[in-house]
Amino acid sequence: MKRNGILNSDISRVLSYLGHTDCIAIGDCGLPIPDETERIDLALAFGVPSFMQTLTELVKDMKVEKLVLAEEIKEQNPEVLAQVEALFAGQGIETEFVPHTELKARTRSCKAVIRTGETTPYANIILQSACIF
Repeated sequence: MKRNGILNSDISRVLSYLGHTDCIAIGDCGLPIPDETERIDLALAFGVPSFMQTLTELVKDMKVEKLVLAEEIKEQNPEVLAQVEALFAGQGIETEFVPHTELKARTRSCKAVIRTGETTPYANIILQSACIF
């Protein structure tokens, strides 16, 4: 049994086989996930687990070089955007904002999409893996 890190076996497996520039997404409970993309469903109830709980734990085990967020989060969910910015503050990580429709399309190329119980709008992110050496 693991002593530290992500306990979810599917998330742990996906993180272990990410290479440089591979992507993984975390989404709210309403984000559509393409059939061809692996779905890791953590949603238990509305709000559980939250987007930020999931993101905070995931990035403890993943080196990230780029974030992709929906442009709409700026106006529709500034609280979550502020929390994301605080989590990555001072790390020099590139952030790209794209229309929500484009973010949804980009999930097709992600290794997996993690579905949370989040119910606030546009609480979705794509994380691009950095090189660890």
